[in-house]
Amino acid sequence: MAGTLAACGSPDGGQGSGDSKTVTLVSHDSWAASKDVIAAFEKQSGYKVRVLKDGDAGQAVNKAILTKDNPQGDVFFGVDNTLLSRALDNGLFQSYEAKGSERIDAAYRVDRDKHRVTPIDTGDICVNYDKKYFADHELEPPKSFDDLIKPQYKNLLVTENAASSSPGLGFLLGTAAKYGDTGWEGYWKKLKANGVKVADGWEQAYNEEFSGSAGGKKAKGDRPLVVSYASSPPAEVVFADPRPDTAPTGVAEGTCFRQVEYAGLLSNAENTKGGKALLDFLISKRFQEDMPLNMFVYPVTGGAQVPPEFAKYGPQAKDPQTMAPARIADHRDQWVKSWTSLVLK
Repeated sequence: MAGTLAACGSPDGGQGSGDSKTVTLVSHDSWAASKDVIAAFEKQSGYKVRVLKDGDAGQAVNKAILTKDNPQGDVFFGVDNTLLSRALDNGLFQSYEAKGSERIDAAYRVDRDKHRVTPIDTGDICVNYDKKYFADHELEPPKSFDDLIKPQYKNLLVTENAASSSPGLGFLLGTAAKYGDTGWEGYWKKLKANGVKVADGWEQAYNEEFSGSAGGKKAKGDRPLVVSYASSPPAEVVFADPRPDTAPTGVAEGTCFRQVEYAGLLSNAENTKGGKALLDFLISKRFQEDMPLNMFVYPVTGGAQVPPEFAKYGPQAKDPQTMAPARIADHRDQWVKSWTSLVLK
């Protein structure tokens, strides 16, 4: 991880001149893009791209807020709808309306009056299951939140810490959307009684604890249910050698929460011109079509094609739980505090 890169900011704390020929993107660890696509941007714009990965999405956002007066880069990618209000309330971004924003699906466009963030991708946080485990045990995999608290699924689920992990928080918000302000805590009491395990972050949950992933098999993970993404099954196919005919994992569609990820020009960015050019590029057709098989997310712009592996192995949930950003902003911190007391203590 490039955590030792020197933070950059203009000496007076204001916006830089934008003359630098390097543009720095700060992101969570899941950032990935094809080399030829980045090379195309560099050739077209004249800017060299430097990427600074800063941990899980929750950690990366918190660090960006702490360093906002002297930011580590020019553009931040990877703040999602679960954490967006925290970033906006702390003045993390400056206003910029990316060129081509009109092509972005209206359902994902927020902060339209100030244009501090640009939607880049979307995906669904859902429980994944290990098909082999359920076949071997002649057990039907769970389909819904309600199923997860049934006795036959005791000690099978691993999720991420909602206080530090983006998918963990998304799963918590999914239960709050499903059961409401008065019902979600009771649901988690039952989930805890049914043996839910909590991992620090997605990497540990999915690649160490989950028995269905390639990493989990190597680590001898013993949990056949994990909070991950609807697009995780195609990843298991694409990275397998040889590629299987069917995905080894499936998705419990009644457990999904819709996530949207945004990028923005950091306040006090040194290279504002480069940052704006990069934001324009992130919603270009070339980058949007490159994302699915690199970061296993869906594009947000009209006209961007999704690879066949997605349609076959990881279609978006038909009816995911959603929550208005304002409601997340009003309740998130209290919900996380209550969840921590309830589940971790």
